[in-house]
Amino acid sequence: MSARLDQLGIVFVAALVVAAIAVPLMSLAASPNSAFYLPPYLVQLFGKYLCYAILAVALDLVWGYCGILSLGHGAFFALGGYAMGMYLMRQIGARGVYANPILPDFMVFLNWKALPVAWWGFNWFPYAMLMVVLVPGLLALAFGWFAFRSRVTGVYLSIITQAMTFALYKEFFRNDFGFGGNNGLTDFKDLLGFSLQSASTKAALFSASAIALIIAYAVSRAIIGSKYGKALVAVRDAESRMRFLGYRVENYKLFVFVVSAVIAGVAGALYVPQVGIINPSEFAPGNSIEAAIWVAVGGRGTLIGAALGAIAVNFAKTYFTGAFPEYWLYGLGLLFVLTTLFLPKGLLGLALKGGEPKPREAVSVDAVEEGAEP
Repeated sequence: MSARLDQLGIVFVAALVVAAIAVPLMSLAASPNSAFYLPPYLVQLFGKYLCYAILAVALDLVWGYCGILSLGHGAFFALGGYAMGMYLMRQIGARGVYANPILPDFMVFLNWKALPVAWWGFNWFPYAMLMVVLVPGLLALAFGWFAFRSRVTGVYLSIITQAMTFALYKEFFRNDFGFGGNNGLTDFKDLLGFSLQSASTKAALFSASAIALIIAYAVSRAIIGSKYGKALVAVRDAESRMRFLGYRVENYKLFVFVVSAVIAGVAGALYVPQVGIINPSEFAPGNSIEAAIWVAVGGRGTLIGAALGAIAVNFAKTYFTGAFPEYWLYGLGLLFVLTTLFLPKGLLGLALKGGEPKPREAVSVDAVEEGAEP
């Protein structure tokens, strides 16, 4: 299966490269009367799907290859989104409703007298991008340090990751927390001087999302294809045996968890300028659970399947929430149950059925004993 996944990975990357070039051309160069014309709102929608696909790849990296079912990855996604949103809010300046060059409108409305320390530096794009990766990464580092060294595993780890994102969800709802309260951050004007409402900016953001998905896949694939990746899979399949062999299992888990959180943060940062808003609802535990469904439907432990699952499920969500809004959540739940019962390896696993010559544990742990270092 590995060789077939590698071949499919080449096709996947090539398709993304083509999309990154073709979609902007169809939106900007094609005539509105042409059959090849793609309206800006669809470019924006497809860009949002790609951001979800990046989040799915991040989750699959820890769940599919290390056995960590995180139900809190929505928190890392949202934190990256808030970092980008703070930069976009600072760019509004005196163009806001209250024409304050320093304070965002919601702070003026709430009678804030000075810009909070947490907002300092967000008028500078490089600093904001640093926070996009640093804040989710540091949260994952702190959380993982305590959780993995305490040997919290399985359903207990899933529960505390969900508790983490729910705590942030409640905290960001507070108006006095300094991040817009329940309304969040919105009314963005431009990014690096380019209007967010223009078709060219939407096309550029779509291309950036496609490139980011390629990079996320490439980084994840490089990790999985290394000796370190073999050890990760062995931890997933036989954690106790790996400990007996002398491996510091918590260090392996912590590294991949932090990398995954950073990827999720980047996805959130690309998501915000395309949807035009970021609010505490992005921290809702249901979002993280939904991301796990994307991965399960597409194919856990494949990376490509996770990305395709995110795109397919969200495409279905767009259609069914418009046509049958009251039944969508029931359909999503049914989809997850059917996938669990009849397609445990997801849709991509079904397409690649019959590829593994040996049981996973024998392959992964034996490979570690032969090549990887503790």
